[in-house]
Amino acid sequence: MIHRKYSNKNWLIVLLLCIFLGYLGIHRFYTGKIGTGILWMLTVGLFGIGYIVDLLLIATFKFKDSDGYLLK
Repeated sequence: MIHRKYSNKNWLIVLLLCIFLGYLGIHRFYTGKIGTGILWMLTVGLFGIGYIVDLLLIATFKFKDSDGYLLK
């Protein structure tokens, strides 16, 4: 079994999705976080606070996909 350190999701794509559609949670759907993606859609990015937190996490390379891997 090969142990991965990074996700197969592209960091730049996630960043752009978050910038332009983050309030809808599209970046969360892309990274496999379906449940929180739906929550983001229903609450407009957790009332804007979750959107900003995600944007900061992605920009500082600390955002993880649904399997817990860092984005590459």
